[in-house]
Amino acid sequence: MTAFLSRSLKAFRREDGTASMEFVILIPLLLTIFMASFESGMIMVRSTLLEQSVDRTMRSLRLGHFPNPTADLLKSEICDKTIVFPNCADNIMIEMQRVSTATWAMPSTPITCVDREEEIQPVLTLQIGQQQDVMLVRVCIVQDLLFPTTGFGLDLPQDALGGVGLISETAFVTEPS
Repeated sequence: MTAFLSRSLKAFRREDGTASMEFVILIPLLLTIFMASFESGMIMVRSTLLEQSVDRTMRSLRLGHFPNPTADLLKSEICDKTIVFPNCADNIMIEMQRVSTATWAMPSTPITCVDREEEIQPVLTLQIGQQQDVMLVRVCIVQDLLFPTTGFGLDLPQDALGGVGLISETAFVTEPS
């Protein structure tokens, strides 16, 4: 057995084809690292743009720019303010709840994301606050990974179709008219 290993190592150390052998061994690892880095960067960009679009939409809401806000209006406003979410309107859920200033109790339920396997989505709370109300807004948008097999995407919680939920939470006080 040791003679076989010794001959194999000598053959491996010869100059013939060693560059191609190193290439064949290392290129899958390098490509995986590249794809995982690109995937994590894309998720970060999407998350940042979601935060920005939610903040801009909620600023308009709290300043009273939407006289009769609905969930569909808020969804379209958030989706219009960003360009990196394909099928944004179909993959986004918005929940808005009044927070009691007496107890400051936050919702104990986890945020609900779109279930892309079901045609009918659950109805979420959308309470439009009155003046001086503290409002908690939770937004979840489900997006597919670009390279789901790179390892980075495997560690994220995914739905049955391989989508990852990006979450944004914000709170604001409804301003007086």
